[in-house]
Amino acid sequence: MKTEQLMEQIEEGGIQEPEILFLNKASIAQVGGNHSDLYVEGITEALTLHAQGQFVQPLKPYLRVDAEKGHIADRIIAMPAHVGGETAVSGIKWIGSKHDNPAKRGLERASGLLILNDPESNYPVAVLEAGLISSMRTAAVTVIAAKHLARKQFTQVACLGCGIIAKTQMRSMLEQFPRIETIYLFDLNKQSAAALQEELNRSFPAVNIILTETAERAVRQGEVVVTCTVTDQPYIPFEWLQKGTFVSNISIMDVHKDVFLKADKVIVDDWEQSNREKKVINQLVLEGKFSRERLHAELGEIVIGRKPGRESDDEIIILNPMGMAIEDIACAKVIYDKARSERVGVRLPLY
Repeated sequence: MKTEQLMEQIEEGGIQEPEILFLNKASIAQVGGNHSDLYVEGITEALTLHAQGQFVQPLKPYLRVDAEKGHIADRIIAMPAHVGGETAVSGIKWIGSKHDNPAKRGLERASGLLILNDPESNYPVAVLEAGLISSMRTAAVTVIAAKHLARKQFTQVACLGCGIIAKTQMRSMLEQFPRIETIYLFDLNKQSAAALQEELNRSFPAVNIILTETAERAVRQGEVVVTCTVTDQPYIPFEWLQKGTFVSNISIMDVHKDVFLKADKVIVDDWEQSNREKKVINQLVLEGKFSRERLHAELGEIVIGRKPGRESDDEIIILNPMGMAIEDIACAKVIYDKARSERVGVRLPLY
């Protein structure tokens, strides 16, 4: 159908004019996108569908301008996916990152957009700011994993790196686990650590927020250890981990190879996504020291009960989540549905 004929039918009321709902960060927060509950719901659904095979998720390409000499966090990633289930949706996250954005430009390290498409027509129906969703859904992965993989009554958490990812990780953990008594923070940038300490003290005054002088001191104290750095070199050896530790290796490159080889259980979100890009697991696979068979489970298999999570208090368990597009798309769909029902956001005609 020619554009002129389509526009005539739209004007005559025969076809509903295609439109896009634009949701900026403020609009997302307005419908609950700044609290962990919404993301725990969305990620649980995404992990369930992943375990059931109700998704399509091509391997995400990385756009690197200086692949040889550039920092590992300097990239733009395209993350397309289709999420099945009762409320099916397709979409893509396009997210860029520069490791020196905070220090050099006064910006958050990462920024991006999420586009949702109606799976029946494949027309775009929404554009959402991706930074908040991306950081919050990553925190929800740690929360859900901790429910299955951490000691049942853990009270001590260590956080390495104190930027925006650490902020959402710690806020989400404290919202979902009110029994947490102490958080140990470490960052090479002491100002960042102090700023996060001040914010968490203000929001959660009953929790002890302790700054440590070294990464080792923080890790040794944590029953749950969360990495939130931009390092490209491992620095956490197995010997730092106490018995029963759960490591949520969010920033991927923080733990030495011996952690993967000596841990009681190694878990990923998606094996194909994890075994690429020369990350530590991929290095071990290429060296013949690790394989799909040595992997305990993908996280979704544990969520649906196909594989066991923690089975004893002494197990050392590491989660290595690369981050999946279906997580972003599932959470964006929950936010989009809420925004439509509450009439939040800006409607933009496509034509």
